Amino acid sequence: MSSADPVGAGAGTGAVTGQRPDAGPRLGVDPSPFAGRTAVVTGAAGGIGAATARMLAARGAAVVIGDVDPQAAEVVSEVEGAGGRALSVRCDVTAEESVAALMDAAAEFGSSAGGVVGSGNVDVLVANAGIAERKGPLHELDLDHWRTVLDIDLTGVALSLKHALRHMAAADDGRGSGAVVAVSSIIGLVGQANSAPYSAAKAGVANLVRSAGLGYAKTGIRVNAVAPGYVETPLTAGLDESVRSQMTARQPIGRLGTPEEVAEVICFLASDAATFVTGAVWSVDGGYVAQ
Repeated sequence: MSSADPVGAGAGTGAVTGQRPDAGPRLGVDPSPFAGRTAVVTGAAGGIGAATARMLAARGAAVVIGDVDPQAAEVVSEVEGAGGRALSVRCDVTAEESVAALMDAAAEFGSSAGGVVGSGNVDVLVANAGIAERKGPLHELDLDHWRTVLDIDLTGVALSLKHALRHMAAADDGRGSGAVVAVSSIIGLVGQANSAPYSAAKAGVANLVRSAGLGYAKTGIRVNAVAPGYVETPLTAGLDESVRSQMTARQPIGRLGTPEEVAEVICFLASDAATFVTGAVWSVDGGYVAQ
């Protein structure tokens, strides 16, 4: 699956323009905080998911991409070309058996790939897979479209958490260990006209994370989410300048975000630097929801 709404909030596929935080080492910061860990990223064929997969790999993780888009293989090639370890597994997040197989494959890959001894566990899950919606008034809602958006954008996240948590709960001799970051949206935190399926799904992701964060708080497992705002994509780059100007005008920071900026926050929440953070939804939106 691609990452969320390619025009709206939480969106992104492919190359972008604008600021690009470096995915490499920082002064005074561990350059490999995910060494020996296995990270699963769903919907990582492009956009926020791809940026996150590259960043996790650059910081030491063995990355497993779950997606139905064959372009995920290109992200794997990029990671491997940069000296990282990655695997692409075809995964339909609406099919429970497909999600379960993805997590099992990730645990196996983490324990053996590249001759590097890993945890043999799913240490990090980034539940990013999602689709856009067809906007329109609620009285014209197409029920099949509603079900499709909810199945992928909400149920797909729930299934991804379920089967990643199955592995995480068994880690550390049954005490539990791991970090989950789901991708919600600013549209799940504030209202937007004519956006019923996407708004409902992304709001569901936010509260799912709060519930799971509380449910696993006394274990070694943390569950959080990011809520991205409007993000640069090839599609937004090709929009009429008047439309882009309207989108930019909504951003107090004065520009759209980049997938890499969202990935930075995801990587922080997945890292040991955020061990006191759980059940939280972090807005990455240039100040959008603060208005």
